Amino acid sequence: MAAGGRYGRAAAMRIVFSRKGFDSAAGGAPSPIVDGVPVSLPIPAGAASRTRYADIGLGALVESTSGGRIAREDLCHHDPMFTGGECLFGQCGAAQTHLANHGVGVGDVFVFFGLFREEETGEPHHRIFGWMEVAEVIALATAREDTLAGLRALDHPHAIAMHGRNDVIYRGPGCTAKADHPDLRLTVSGGPPSLWCIPQWLRETGLSYHDRADRWLRGPRLQSVARGQEFVADMGRRKAPREWLEAIQQLIAT
Repeated sequence: MAAGGRYGRAAAMRIVFSRKGFDSAAGGAPSPIVDGVPVSLPIPAGAASRTRYADIGLGALVESTSGGRIAREDLCHHDPMFTGGECLFGQCGAAQTHLANHGVGVGDVFVFFGLFREEETGEPHHRIFGWMEVAEVIALATAREDTLAGLRALDHPHAIAMHGRNDVIYRGPGCTAKADHPDLRLTVSGGPPSLWCIPQWLRETGLSYHDRADRWLRGPRLQSVARGQEFVADMGRRKAPREWLEAIQQLIAT
């Protein structure tokens, strides 16, 4: 996955920092790191799901993480869904409108991050736990019935209960992290979760929802917004973001 190889130096690209999984509001606690592996717990779901935490092997973990507030038989929003080297990620409503307005589509890359608790110290922090390169964008309102049937067979929550015409599933190769590598951590050492250590290229390209100048602090630091799901960095044809992305993907794979 050389910077000039898989993605191509001439191709304009976007990196989407996508916040997913448990946090203080959704789930009520950070996701855990278990034996050195970050495990992003899907947020609780209502009727728009057929997947229980127990169905995906997270029953005991969600009960212990939530202090028993969430049971293994409770339904979860299993999204993003990683299976067989592929990722399916659904988005709708205002968050999907934001992605569409920024032109996010085939060839762009989602970098998934969430709130985790350090295994040794218990410190809450943001870290990257997975990625997906978009190979297909499926508009569910106009998708073929056989396509929808295939997605429903996987129990993807967005295919089970569509949220109007502005409901999309992004599909493509991707995977989750095998270890809690320190370079996948976004939060600065000892800082609050929302204070990030960032690469220089991100300061140069900017990030959606982070337009205020006072968020970009001295040195490699960014005060990230407290809420929001999808933050888009339009890296154009720059080399540095591609090299950063390649390094992140290699860390996730090892």
